Amino acid sequence: MKLRAVLMSLFLVVTAALASAHGNKVHVRGTIEKINTDSVVVKTTEGKSVEVKFGASTIFLVRANNEDKPAKASELATGNLVVIHATPKDNGLEADEIKFSVPGAAKARATEAAKPKS
Repeated sequence: MKLRAVLMSLFLVVTAALASAHGNKVHVRGTIEKINTDSVVVKTTEGKSVEVKFGASTIFLVRANNEDKPAKASELATGNLVVIHATPKDNGLEADEIKFSVPGAAKARATEAAKPKS
């Protein structure tokens, strides 16, 4: 009985630590709707449009072949799938990390891999 109580307490502590690991960070997931010089507008999976500003320390990553590779803001395109880790600021959200991928890229890779090699 004591073991069960100890394990349950440990589980609750670990769960609480994981839940608060991101602090006040916000995750924005969806499709890039519009690209500005200093921000992107994302159509979220809930159907809302959210603007996220670029910061001096924003990291850009492109997801390709199950790997995240460094990218540049100039590689972003409307229609890209995106996951943004952002920090709320007085003037809106500021991106810490923007990870994106091109829709249909996985299908194109699968089609290419299925072609017979000559």
